Amino acid sequence: MTTRIAVIGLGSIAVEHLKAYQQNPQAELVAVCDVDLERAKARAEQFGVERVTGDAAEIFSDPGIDAVSVCVPNTLHAPIAEAALRAGKDVLVEKPMTVTVPEAESLVKAVEETGKALQIGYVRRYAPNALVTKRFLDAGEFGDIYAARATLLRTAGNPGGWFGDVELSGGGPLIDLGVHIIDLCWYLMGMPKAVSASGATFTLLGARDNIQNLTRYKAASAARPNTVEDFATAQIRFEGGAVLDVATSYSLHARNEISVRIHGDKGGAEIEPELLMITERHDTLLHVQPQIDSLGFDFRVGFANQIDHFLQICRGEIPADATAEQGLEMARMLSAIYESAKSGAEVKITR
Repeated sequence: MTTRIAVIGLGSIAVEHLKAYQQNPQAELVAVCDVDLERAKARAEQFGVERVTGDAAEIFSDPGIDAVSVCVPNTLHAPIAEAALRAGKDVLVEKPMTVTVPEAESLVKAVEETGKALQIGYVRRYAPNALVTKRFLDAGEFGDIYAARATLLRTAGNPGGWFGDVELSGGGPLIDLGVHIIDLCWYLMGMPKAVSASGATFTLLGARDNIQNLTRYKAASAARPNTVEDFATAQIRFEGGAVLDVATSYSLHARNEISVRIHGDKGGAEIEPELLMITERHDTLLHVQPQIDSLGFDFRVGFANQIDHFLQICRGEIPADATAEQGLEMARMLSAIYESAKSGAEVKITR
């Protein structure tokens, strides 16, 4: 039996959801929804979806819809995801799950009260390089992970649209890009409890719309607000003493860069830009590169795997594993970093 799916919010990331659902025989795309009805109609025609609406309430009230992907701007994630859960739908919500801790706490409560599944769109967990690393980790190859470093820098990469509007995004590169690499490191570290964060944010370069001769990713909207940070850097401390260092930017005088690394007492791994494992044998240091189809983040395969995983959750074959509780912990970390940046002091994370 297929799972009947609706996608709410039809910007650029929704296209990846729609593609993956369309290509999965266990999914049936039955509806799309966006406040921009013309865009909704265009997406419906593009992906052969019959039902189009500009009102999410129509999706929630329809018993013929089993599950939804929530792909709206960040500050709308929580209310729409909660309404879907309380209407009896399973939910795949794009990252970040919420932009505030109270919203995340409400979603945890909604999952508990409804018994429906909520899965967060941490797509990097499902790419082959991460899956292989996780298997080695689970087998104890790297020992205890005590440090990680995550970097995702763009020289001139503010997409504009709602991404640059703090009222809709909740923040800039930290909450847009950083959330992916923070989650990937945290997940591979065994998801320890965060105890404090120290961070700094900068708003010195703006959206860099003066830059020419460079093809740039842009949001679906042509608007170019810019009320978010350009650059964020932080250190998160965890129970047991492990640390995670993060740096991420939309605008920075630096080369574009992605680097995700974990370090354990028996070995370590570079997950991005290419998977490489570091260990030692017989008093000799070894660099080991697995022979897999994609050593870096394979966006297409990662999305296909994520959607297939969500559909298994919807069918009750497996439990959600990127849960509301994990989204709450992420909200605590991100909120603490922004608070630390504002106050100039380390912030304790309380529960």
